[in-house]
Amino acid sequence: MIKHIVMWKFKDDAAEADKLEMKRQLEALKGVTPTLIDIEVGLDVLGSDQSKDIVLYSEFASMEDLTAYATHPAHLKVGELVKTLVCERMCVDYEV
Repeated sequence: MIKHIVMWKFKDDAAEADKLEMKRQLEALKGVTPTLIDIEVGLDVLGSDQSKDIVLYSEFASMEDLTAYATHPAHLKVGELVKTLVCERMCVDYEV
């Protein structure tokens, strides 16, 4: 199993409604992108200097399935919104 974790920092001018819409659209990928086993998206509640603003946790059966998800049209469409709202991205993919 592959675990895919992504963290972003929002741009200073990102509206709260847009942040919630990004979360909603990411969560809506479950059931639309067939290789996505599970997904969880959370907004940071701490707000420390070390915090990122939003995190995505997702699971895939294989690296091939993660690649299929990454190139799926629904994922690419959400990515267009994400790019307008964030200024920083960090990612970790690991196998369990």
